[in-house]
Amino acid sequence: MIFNTDTAKKTAELLLQINAIKLNPKNPFTWASGWKSPIYCDNRITLSFPPIRNYMREEFSKHIEKEFGRPDVIAGVATGAIGMGMLVAEYMGLPFVYVRPEPKKHGRQNQVEGFLQKGQNVIVVEDLISTGNSSLLAVEALRAAGANVKGMVAIFTYGFDIAVENFKKANITLHTLGDYGTLLELAAAKSYITEAEQETLKEWRHSPATWGQ
Repeated sequence: MIFNTDTAKKTAELLLQINAIKLNPKNPFTWASGWKSPIYCDNRITLSFPPIRNYMREEFSKHIEKEFGRPDVIAGVATGAIGMGMLVAEYMGLPFVYVRPEPKKHGRQNQVEGFLQKGQNVIVVEDLISTGNSSLLAVEALRAAGANVKGMVAIFTYGFDIAVENFKKANITLHTLGDYGTLLELAAAKSYITEAEQETLKEWRHSPATWGQ
């Protein structure tokens, strides 16, 4: 669920302006999963643009308090959301931790890095939601550490049905700054893509695992 339509439009415009989102239906990208995709999203680029990262941290902070109440801790998902999560925590004046994909193989073998007490209310910051699997592994790690995970926020979601199902099963509320549908509408309106390309991108969204095969 997006925070609101205005934020989603502004987020889409900013991501397109700095090429954090690339749309190329004629020459698809290949994801790590092997999926062929006409879109590639790298939200870490936002950290290189101070006005954009500041806009996002402020939107996150405002909506986190509105939707979830003020948490005790902000958690970023490694590695893509560490930077943004830290910006949000700093802006809100809150402690910050980050969650590794898996525990370290040496030392204290931590998966959650930073100071976290059992029972603390945590909001998770993520950069991108595709299937939601890796994001929800971070939630599991935080819960195993005794945290009360109130919800998750992310910069952008593709809105896949499988992600909706996964978040529902995990009993986690997800809110995002931007989403795929709003992005396509804005990209077509601003002539980043043609109407035909917009239709191709809509088709991919319905069956991403088999598209292009």
